[in-house]
Amino acid sequence: MVDDPAQLDLIDCARDGGREEIRVCLELDTSLRLLGGRLRVGARRSPLREPQQLAELARSVARRPGFRLVGLMAYEGHVAGVGDAVAGRPLRSRGIRLMQAAARRELAVRRAAAVAAVRAVAPGLEFVNGGGTGSVQHTAAEAAVTEVAAGSGLFQPRLFDHYTSFAGRPAALFAQPVVRRPGMGCVTVLGGGYPASGVAGEDRLPVPYLPEGLRYDPMEGPGEVQTPLLGTAADDLLIGDKVWFRHAKAGELCERFDTLRLIEGDRVTASVPTYRGEGRTFL
Repeated sequence: MVDDPAQLDLIDCARDGGREEIRVCLELDTSLRLLGGRLRVGARRSPLREPQQLAELARSVARRPGFRLVGLMAYEGHVAGVGDAVAGRPLRSRGIRLMQAAARRELAVRRAAAVAAVRAVAPGLEFVNGGGTGSVQHTAAEAAVTEVAAGSGLFQPRLFDHYTSFAGRPAALFAQPVVRRPGMGCVTVLGGGYPASGVAGEDRLPVPYLPEGLRYDPMEGPGEVQTPLLGTAADDLLIGDKVWFRHAKAGELCERFDTLRLIEGDRVTASVPTYRGEGRTFL
């Protein structure tokens, strides 16, 4: 994935004369610009915003021995990854929906033009990737897009409870053992402080899910080493019992655990490695 000729330079240095062909994908900046560009909504990822900018980099790739341009990526996180039904915030929710509608319209036109500009340089372009959980149905309708992606929403973590476009039920949980019982109405579980990416806040934290009726101690919250939990449900838990949590997004599970157990009914039907379990600690 590249968006700057300097990245091609680094790849050339890293392979130190190697002859292998490097397959390259360009990334388009999908952010929505308002007020003449003074207001930006969307992730700060690629500097390539206009079709001619992508075409220029495409020509740089085509001129370089050992590189082949095969794809274009355009992930609209401000549409796909932002819930538009915020609990107790009707005005904010309405504003998000208006922003996302405007972003979808603007991006559909610009993405199509970007794809056409890149294909003029690289007719063998194999794929154009776009979308995310919250925008699959819209992105899939764009003729310029050849594939859509849905990541976190497949697990239905807690941040995906707040979408009008779809509804699901939790499909992935993690469990932490009770290791201490400090007093009435309180147990302490091992670890559990697994925040999701994004602006730090309570919505980025996992939440106790089962048994129902547990909450964080406001003086400690979820911790790297220990997590105290309060509530009458704590009195029914013994040392060694499990407390099940819902994560905020999907990434933190695969970054911290090496295996996912697949459950059907009351049976574990398969065990599959995460990328960490495959020995691929990318971050």
